[in-house]
Amino acid sequence: MTNPSLAQPRQTTISNPGPAPFKRLLSLDVVRGITIAFMIMVNNNGGPGSWHFMNHADWIGLTPTDLVFPTFVFVVGLSTVFAFEARLARGATRAQLAWHAVQRAAILILLGIVVNSFPFFHLDHMRFYGVLQRIGVCYLVVGLFYLWDRGATSKIGLLLACLIGYWILVRWVPVPGAGMPGRDIPFLDKDMNIVAWLDRHLMPGHLYEEYTTHNTRDPEGLLSDIPAIGTALLGMLTGLWLRAERSVKAKSIGLLAGCIGCLALGYFWSIWFPLNKKMWTSSYVLVAAGYSLALLALAYWAVELRGWRKGWTFPWLVFGSNAIAAYMFSELFPTALGIRVPDGNRSVPIHQFLFTHIFAHIPDPGWAAFGWSVSFTAVCFIPVWVMYRRKIFLKV
Repeated sequence: MTNPSLAQPRQTTISNPGPAPFKRLLSLDVVRGITIAFMIMVNNNGGPGSWHFMNHADWIGLTPTDLVFPTFVFVVGLSTVFAFEARLARGATRAQLAWHAVQRAAILILLGIVVNSFPFFHLDHMRFYGVLQRIGVCYLVVGLFYLWDRGATSKIGLLLACLIGYWILVRWVPVPGAGMPGRDIPFLDKDMNIVAWLDRHLMPGHLYEEYTTHNTRDPEGLLSDIPAIGTALLGMLTGLWLRAERSVKAKSIGLLAGCIGCLALGYFWSIWFPLNKKMWTSSYVLVAAGYSLALLALAYWAVELRGWRKGWTFPWLVFGSNAIAAYMFSELFPTALGIRVPDGNRSVPIHQFLFTHIFAHIPDPGWAAFGWSVSFTAVCFIPVWVMYRRKIFLKV
């Protein structure tokens, strides 16, 4: 009797297994957590005694504080690639993802308005621009663009259009009533530039600078969303690089090469188009992306290549897993600290009371301010740690 399994040749069917299952990029969560923690610190830096690097550059120039916001926008672009590809692999349609992107952007914008207006919500001077609003706009544009075309070429084309187009707009378009930048008015003048001019006409009485000097400009204004979209596109290109079929070592080298290239191009361009965070200049986009890539390359090398995942990553994972919640809490919590309490023969806000009776005893004003900043960030860690322990993640 012949064994059927030996009588006939065995047929092997080779099928396409489809996309490999998506593994969460732990190093990306670490970078997001470091970024949001430093953002909370510099937004609550302890006041005028704080060190220079804990403050934004006044106008032209760059400090480490100026790198926080663009790093977060960069991470948004990078995360969009992984999030969209994971959902597409699970069977979601592009139309479903597009609708979700619209909803998420709208929620981010509304949350930003809440942050700006809490607790009084005065409509007459409500600020409609802001950090979360810019994140929402960038996410919506690059997200929909990615769904339209998932290749790298189109991203590079739009990136060049954003950066070069913005430079042409700021440098060569006359400011109505003032003249040509670099000829009739100083180039990148604080008030007389096309970005500030448009915001004053679109949102009179609703700009950030209203609360600090006079109503002349907003650091998250409409036209400067254009180069900010470029920041998100650089993050998206990085995401495409990290998703490609290559070794972890090759990806690490690529991140380092991208870092060097962005820094070199950005600093070179800054000779003609200076670094300016408040106008989000094109040179600033490249330089900030270079430093974002440096942080990512370091985290990627340590976590993904070396396998250092335990211990030191924990606080950053807690912050990174609930970055929006951490930011919202850090922005709304100071309102509670503004409640006045007795202090001798007068009443003062709680934050002033705490600083005077605890941190002001530190002799060096820089260290006193830094102590306040770290303590405030540690308090903000508590609610997101509770959420992390209970597996509650705010997804908008």
